[in-house]
Amino acid sequence: MKKQLLASAISVAMIAGVHASEHSGTYAFDKKDAHQFITFKISHLGYSWLYGRFNDFDGEFFYDAENPENSTVNVTIKTASVDSNHGERDKHLRSEDFLFVDDYPQATFKSTSVKLDDEDEAEITGDFTLRGVTKEITLDVEMLGHGDDPWGGYRMGFEAETELKLADFGIPTNLGKASETVEIIMSVEGIRQ
Repeated sequence: MKKQLLASAISVAMIAGVHASEHSGTYAFDKKDAHQFITFKISHLGYSWLYGRFNDFDGEFFYDAENPENSTVNVTIKTASVDSNHGERDKHLRSEDFLFVDDYPQATFKSTSVKLDDEDEAEITGDFTLRGVTKEITLDVEMLGHGDDPWGGYRMGFEAETELKLADFGIPTNLGKASETVEIIMSVEGIRQ
């Protein structure tokens, strides 16, 4: 009887382990089909919101379902792909006054720690480099879902938010008190490799 109970307990533990880790793995951002977005929002003089996005970025994340704290994420953004829906403004944003894309064509994020808030939410801290300046930032992250896709793959999606102070990254242009910070939202769908 004891042997049967022990065998049953081991079987349940093994099944639970398989279930818990079934969505672990390395996921590449779905850049090809554009199921990914990095958008930003900044106040314009305190009177309205200016919205924009980066059209060209890539990355991957490793998700450890059994130990989420071991998960990692890396993102690379091509800064010249900034798009605020206004050509002249985008030229200005690419200039030395803001992103200075000629000297700093990429911005990067590399995670250093993951702190789970609950089953589907976490704080991911990491090094963000923009305009040649690297600072530690924290992303508030929500897992949106995961599962099989219609093409035989396995997908997982996240949305992350953070707020950056422009002066912290060496952006010299002073837009006024209402526009000292920019809100960043990243929504990505990864395909397990």
